[in-house]
Amino acid sequence: MSVLTDTQAALPTGTWNLDPVHSSIGFEIPYLAGTFRGQFADVEAKVTEEGLTGSARVASIDVKDENFSAHLQSPDFFDAERHPELTFESRELERSAEALTVRGDITIRGVTGPVELTGTISEPLTDYADRQRFGLKLEATVDRTEFGLNWNAPLPSGEPALPNDVKLIAELYFVREA
Repeated sequence: MSVLTDTQAALPTGTWNLDPVHSSIGFEIPYLAGTFRGQFADVEAKVTEEGLTGSARVASIDVKDENFSAHLQSPDFFDAERHPELTFESRELERSAEALTVRGDITIRGVTGPVELTGTISEPLTDYADRQRFGLKLEATVDRTEFGLNWNAPLPSGEPALPNDVKLIAELYFVREA
């Protein structure tokens, strides 16, 4: 199996802008007897010869409950007032026939750390409006406490309500810049 580590070989060439209508950046974390999910409504990303970059506005977090969304924006979690954006910048990409691995730096709450995202990439295609598009589906697991997201509460059993590991999920669709 061959692995491509050159950004130009791993990603389509040219400049590609995120199609926010067909994209999502979110997270999920085990919570009580289920899974707690959220996503960011205001996201940006770009693919160029240099790699993949992206950001999400913390104030756009949506967890389908205003109180929870407000708590996640508070200093207990993302501290949106002091740290309004999450950012990502790729450093290295590897592509095989089956998968894409993107290594880079993510900044959450003003703390930058390494992250490795894995997933798939679609081949570029031409849509009904004669625009070229391609998609990425990527996931990673990060320890939220490494980024200062330390809030927790004990359950009656003594166990914490939230584990430290959070899954990041990105479904990104790009349109070639004209």
